[in-house]
Amino acid sequence: MLVALLRWRPSISWLWRRWAGRGVLVLMTIGLGVVAWFWPAISGNAVTAASVGARIACSCHFVEGRPLKQCRDDFEPGMGMVTLSADESAKSVTARVLVLSRQTATLREGAGCVLESWGG
Repeated sequence: MLVALLRWRPSISWLWRRWAGRGVLVLMTIGLGVVAWFWPAISGNAVTAASVGARIACSCHFVEGRPLKQCRDDFEPGMGMVTLSADESAKSVTARVLVLSRQTATLREGAGCVLESWGG
């Protein structure tokens, strides 16, 4: 038994799996650290993009009368992640940036399209 243990050598695939698993763990930790470091900027940009998208799309759709899909043409470059949905009965448009931010703009008589309160 002792002789068999002394002759045992780890295979290359065993060593590779062991170090690859540790490498993945280190990369995930670094990735989470980078996201945490830049989170205020990421979150701020998402809120800004959703707010601008809702306001522009609301004005385009309810004031100008254009189709909602055509309103995306008025977006600035880099706003490709903003998705739009309209509520025709409430005369409002909701813009979302993935799961990071959601903002709604509603058409108000005499005031145009107004964003909902941020509450914070």
